Formats: sequence, structure tokens, C-alpha cells
Amino acid sequence: MILTDKTNLDMRTFLLLFFSFLFTLGANAIELRYHLSMPQPNSHYFAVKIDVSKNDQATQEFKLPVWTPGSYLVREFSKNLNQVKAIDANGKALAVKKKSKNAWEVECAGTVSYTVFYEVYAFELSVRTPFLDNTHGFVPGAAVFMYTENSRNQQGVVKVYPHQSFKKVSTALPSADYKSEPGCQTFVFNDYDQLVDCPIEIGNQQEFSFTAAGVKHRVAMYGEANYDVSLLQRDMAKVVEAATAVFGSNPNQDYLFIIHNVSDGQGGLEHMNSCVLSVSRWSYTGSNYLGFINLVAHEYFHLWNVKRIRPIELGPFNYDQECYTSLLWVMEGITSYYDELLLRRAGFYTPAEFLSKMQSQINYVEGSPGSRVQPVAHASFDAWIKAYRPNENSGNTTMTYYSRGAVLGAVLDAFIIQKSKGKQSLDGFMQLLYKKYALEQKRGFTEQEFELELSNYCGEDMRSFFTNYVNGTQIIPYQKYFEPMGIKVMDQTSTLTNFGAALESGEVLIVRTVRSGSAAEDAGINVGDEILACDGYRIDKAALENKYNNLQPGATIELLLARDGKVFTTKCAMKTFAKPQFSLQIKDANAPLLLYWLR
Repeated sequence: MILTDKTNLDMRTFLLLFFSFLFTLGANAIELRYHLSMPQPNSHYFAVKIDVSKNDQATQEFKLPVWTPGSYLVREFSKNLNQVKAIDANGKALAVKKKSKNAWEVECAGTVSYTVFYEVYAFELSVRTPFLDNTHGFVPGAAVFMYTENSRNQQGVVKVYPHQSFKKVSTALPSADYKSEPGCQTFVFNDYDQLVDCPIEIGNQQEFSFTAAGVKHRVAMYGEANYDVSLLQRDMAKVVEAATAVFGSNPNQDYLFIIHNVSDGQGGLEHMNSCVLSVSRWSYTGSNYLGFINLVAHEYFHLWNVKRIRPIELGPFNYDQECYTSLLWVMEGITSYYDELLLRRAGFYTPAEFLSKMQSQINYVEGSPGSRVQPVAHASFDAWIKAYRPNENSGNTTMTYYSRGAVLGAVLDAFIIQKSKGKQSLDGFMQLLYKKYALEQKRGFTEQEFELELSNYCGEDMRSFFTNYVNGTQIIPYQKYFEPMGIKVMDQTSTLTNFGAALESGEVLIVRTVRSGSAAEDAGINVGDEILACDGYRIDKAALENKYNNLQPGATIELLLARDGKVFTTKCAMKTFAKPQFSLQIKDANAPLLLYWLR
């Protein structure tokens, strides 16, 4: 390369600025030590104290994330913080000024060390929000621990002071290698991202462990439930072994499952070497048990797919705002495909049962009005404003990247197996992404890189696949992908006569949703309307559904409705709509490609 005078000047300027930046980082790096206590659990307040040392700034901005990785919604965690205060080493109050919705500025000129105090109200028990009562405490780091930009990459310490009624602290954070003070457990972290990525369970949870794939796995169980420890040790180990076999190695030496057994389970959230599961306390028997094992498989597979194999936008994180990517269908959707496939490989499903699961996913996806409106790439990008904020019209306009992505994962797996004549599968592609980007380059990939890698691995330009099924809303030609695998695909698309409104059952008949282009929409029926009568007679949900299901297209019914206290009538003419539906059946149980796929 030939450098002109201008190029030399630009290069010198760049190097000067670059090394000045590095020097500034080193000079301004402060050290933070966190103290977490809960003096009165019934108040639902965690008390947080941050000891700051090596300060050389006149002011320092402390921030709390607005979202937590893995849950793509701005949750405004700072709404739970009470007044933030600070004192210097002599106990003198330092001025603290609110700078933005999630940032506070401490005036600390001439103060080498000082302490910041605040309280966090914690009374929402989910996998992503803090909770504290007299039974236990749960700390997801992003919702509790503030940070500074010049300490994000610094090592640190967090000291946990459990309430006297709590005997255990469970976390994936490494324990400090020195003795803690009485009534305190001390943990260390390499950087803020690790602190945030290791939730903490505090209470009297039952703990047990098992070893699988050469890794010790700990399980911390909160809440009474009907589980059998020996059964869980056996079956969770099967899932771990099946997931590890996809990649050939496990990146952890120790892994923690935090499981909340509650009345209404809410799912899970993945972390680098742990996960949090919220499940019904009656999940451990009958058909519900497979749902629990499926959730274990889903969150454990995220250990690779999301936490290590990831879009470039998902780490290092911007905790101040949304981090947009069109690849959540890969992160969550392909994981949703594998959570079923792992259960097949671990022996929980027969091949027919696995196909039944895939058939249900396909029919849900293709039969949903939103599948013809929102491409799965758009669903991924808009997760921040749509996926976690559904409204009464969401079914008409959106499609979940979980289900659509799972279907695409199954299709891609079948396609790769066919192209390679049973020598390769989607496993190999996931291994490629893991090795190249996570292990070697230690970064995420762009959307363009993902598409190029997939094309190269498949040995075929995949642009039309992305255009039609990822960035488009076309129905996938399932026969093309599944028939060569030894699976008979029958198109059972039907034309239905339907009212077009979903109804809530109860003492009153309330319209819950209205389908786009339906008879109900044409009749001017709104979500929230109460249906009082049909054709002059009082009617309940079952009777109304029976009536319109037996009407021919064009037939009219007269409905008496109530809206906002006013009673009125409307005429509703029945309409038809096509509902795509497919049946998957094993045609040849000994087909080599099928045996390889469902091995």
C-alpha cells in the first residue's frame, strides 16, 4: 500500500486518537465493590451499596440498564429505584443529580473513594425482574446493579448479606477465594457483563446436583412442588448430553439451574453458565413433565445458541436502549426446533411423536393470519415493540419468531440432509458458527455473514429462501423438503365458514379478538363488545358457535350487542376463509435420510 501525505496524516491522527483513548480508559478506570442486603424482606426492598475506589473524576455517572439480555423489551428497571445517595470516605454527603431516566451523576471531585447507596423495590416474580419477600429473594443483575462506563470492563466483587431467615445463596458467580465476613457470601466477576449474566437466588431453596457431559450441574429449587430429585437428575442429564452432542463439547465447568416452582409458570431465561426457569409447581407428572423437560432443553441449548453463537448486535450490550437484530428467528426459533429434536434424541419422543410436534408448529404458523403479513425477520426486529406488547389485533398482523423460526429450522435441517445425502445436518452448520465466530473470532456475526455462511454450507445460493420465507411471507413448500426424507406430506387446506370473532366464556359473552376481513369485522363488531342475543334469543358461547358453524356462506344472523353502556343491533353475513393445514406422516420408517434425521 502506498501512503500519500494525506493518508499519513490521517493515519497518524488515528493512531494518536486511538492510543489517547486507550490511555484515557486506563487512567479513568475505577473499581466498584457491590454490597447487597435485605434487612426487611417483607418490605420487598433490596439495599445496594457500591464502594468506589481509585476515582480521579470530578463527576461520575451511574446507570441502571433499561433491559436485560435475552428478554427483548425496555422494562425501565430504574422505576424501582428510590433516591440515590452518595457519601465520601468521611461520611460527607456528595451531591447526586438525576441525568436521565436511568442515570445519576455523582459530584466527586477530589474524592478518591466514596460510596453510593440506593434501594430497589422488588415484587415482580419473573425470570427477568427482581423479587423479595419472606420466602426468598431473586436478583437478576441488570435490574439491581448500577454501573459506570469506565468500570464495565473491570473486575469486581459483590458481597451478599442474606437475611437471617435465609440460609442459602445460589449463583453462577465464582466464590471469592478468601474468607468472607460473618453473615456474608462474597463473589467475584470479571466484568459487568458477567455480573449481570449471573442471577442470584437467596433463600432456603433445595439444592441438588448431577454430572453430565463432564460438567457439574447444580439445581436450586424454590417453592414446593411434586418433583422427584432422582428422576430430574436422570432426565436433565439426558438433555445435557443430547445438547452437548450437537456441538461436540461443553464450554462450562459448572452450570446452575435456578427453578421457581409457582402457580403460573412463565418460561425461562438463558445465561452463559446458568438459566432461570419459572414453571408450574405441578409440572413434574403426566404430560406436563415433558413440557418441563422441553423448557430445560430450550434454555440449555441457549448456552450455545444466543450466549455464544449470536448476532453481532447482541454483545457487547448497549444497556441504555434497544439492540435490534433480524436474527431472533435463528436465536429463539432454531432453539425452539432443537428443544423438540433434543427430546427425540434423548428418547422422550418416538419419531412419530416428534413429527406430530413439527406438524402442530407448521399448522399454527401457516394457519395464523399474521403469517401472511409479518415476515419472520421483521418479527425479530420488532420484538421490542410487538412481541412483548401484544394487543387485540396482534393475531392479524404478527407472527412469533419462535414458531416460524422452529419451522424454518426443521426445513433447513431436512434440506441440508438431502443435499449432503445424509452426511451433514443442521448440527454441522451450528458447529461451524460456534467454532468460527464464538471460539475463533470471539464475536457475533452480521445478517449478511449468516446468510453467506448458510449458502456456503448448503452448497447453494440461499437468497431465494431468505427472500421468500425469512424476509417474505410465502407458504413453505413442505412436500419439497420433507417428501425425500421418507415423510408423506398432505395438504389439507380447507375453506371454513366462520364468524371471525373469538369469544370469552363466562357469565357474559365478550368479544376477545376480531379476525381481519371476517364477517364480524364487516358487521362492525369490536373487541370488548358484549353479545347479548342472536336472532332475538339470549345466547351463550357454545350455542352461538354451534349456530354459525352450521350456516352457509352469505347466511345472515342478527346480533344484539352492548358497547360502552349502549345497546344496538347489527346484521352479520357469514364469510369463508382458507386455512392452510398440513399432515406429516412417516411413509418409510427405514428411509436412510429419515433415520439419520431422527437418530
